[in-house]
Amino acid sequence: MEVSVMGSSQVNLGRNDLGCREVGNCSFTKSFNSNISSSSSSPSLKSSKLCIKLRSKSLNGFSLKASACSQPEPLILKNNREIKTSDGAKLFVGLPLDAVSSSNTINHARAIAAGLKALKLLGVDGIELPVWWGVVEKETRGKYDWTGYLALAEMIQKLGLKLHVSLCFHASKEAKIQLPQWVSQIGESDPSIFFKDQSGQHYKDSLSFAVTDVPVLDGKTPVQVYKEFCESFKTAFSPFMGSTITGVSVGLGPEGELRYPSHHNPSIVNNHQGAGEFQCYDKYMLSSLKQYAESNGNPLWGLGGPHDAPGSDQPPMTSTFFKENEGSWETTYGNFFLSWYSEQLISHGSRLLSLATETFHDVPISICGKLPLVHSWYKTRSHPSELTAGFYNTANRDGYVEVIEMFAKHSCQIILPGMDLSDNHQPNESLSSPELLVAQITSSCRKHGVEILGQNSMVANAPNGFEQIKKLLSSEKEMSLFTYQRMGADFFSPEHFPAFTQFVRNLNQPELDSDDQPTKQEERVASNHLQMQAA
Repeated sequence: MEVSVMGSSQVNLGRNDLGCREVGNCSFTKSFNSNISSSSSSPSLKSSKLCIKLRSKSLNGFSLKASACSQPEPLILKNNREIKTSDGAKLFVGLPLDAVSSSNTINHARAIAAGLKALKLLGVDGIELPVWWGVVEKETRGKYDWTGYLALAEMIQKLGLKLHVSLCFHASKEAKIQLPQWVSQIGESDPSIFFKDQSGQHYKDSLSFAVTDVPVLDGKTPVQVYKEFCESFKTAFSPFMGSTITGVSVGLGPEGELRYPSHHNPSIVNNHQGAGEFQCYDKYMLSSLKQYAESNGNPLWGLGGPHDAPGSDQPPMTSTFFKENEGSWETTYGNFFLSWYSEQLISHGSRLLSLATETFHDVPISICGKLPLVHSWYKTRSHPSELTAGFYNTANRDGYVEVIEMFAKHSCQIILPGMDLSDNHQPNESLSSPELLVAQITSSCRKHGVEILGQNSMVANAPNGFEQIKKLLSSEKEMSLFTYQRMGADFFSPEHFPAFTQFVRNLNQPELDSDDQPTKQEERVASNHLQMQAA
């Protein structure tokens, strides 16, 4: 096993102190340009304030200018205590998915430095960092290079921010991050390590759940490979563990979520037309189904998935399997298949959470995994989108109890996205209810003592999203962390960042003691220096 643990001093970022010196121009994906200048070389943020202005450059781009001034920081408490939201939850912001490129260099390092400083001054508690298997263990099994991620961790630590790390064992078309090259090469000779639908289409962005404990990766199982990856991460980041790094989430499936890739395009998981397809046609899944059918005395049921299930984009209610009354999902066969399908999902999730808790048991950090919020067709009896995603949740059955019991067994927290979504803004034809689904999951978590960590769906996507987040944070008092996803051009745009700034201030301000309240002068400074203004 080889490990590279080069620090940020070995990464060419233009200047040594990104937080306090001029760092020139750079760009996020959508022409994000930033300048940071300071009259002082001191890294301390307590005597500085960020002046931010936006200048429209094009339809897709803008510029961010940040400069340190000698004014008091508006949201730093006089008694030097940590800021918490009025509802008790800490607020984190996610870094761009491609913060570290596929070549293991920091993308847009100067812009990220400017953004991190802005968030620190605004009162954000911490940062979420996606760490990709396909970047760190790219070319050879057991050879790890943490260079880019260590540099970002050091940058975050110097600013006094906390860090939550997401270990990503999947690929991402959005971030242009692939699975490790050596894994993809194995997949070329044995494509059945990937999911496959009834039409024969493979999903090659994550491994099939049926191979979790099968030695398909150069004689090792995926669980063994993931565990070695986690152990290398723990060693390389030991100086940050328990101090800067307060939590680690382990990727559980497509897009890091515990679900099947029922929609091969992750952007249409909640598609109001189709409900996705069952992913049970690779040879390893079929072998497992065959054994399950034989053990239940019905070997013919193990030949494949439901023959009467619709295609990915076909209306589910027109199919025999999902129809509201007397659908196949309510038959003995339907119960057989859906039970097996969901058990494969839960077994996979349990194995990965187990390896994570075993690896980090002696480190004072929280361990968590992410559930999807598959809310389309929730108002139907059969809940078809949830069924194809692996959650046996219907009008007759609570399909999340076993999942949440699995998290409770391993003392892990659940990350739940979509907390900015409201029923009123969903298409009528989708029969969707994100609010009812959130309520079902949170109620079960409360019953089983599992803590939920909240996330939004995506930047500036949900109407009245900030109001919905605030509403949920107020009602879910046990929620200790909310992560807003994620930094980038859209996040810092004139259309979004002023609203986010006000959202943070609304969360923070009510909890301040009287002697910690900003003075009138400080309020004016905050308004002048922390509000984004369109040019």
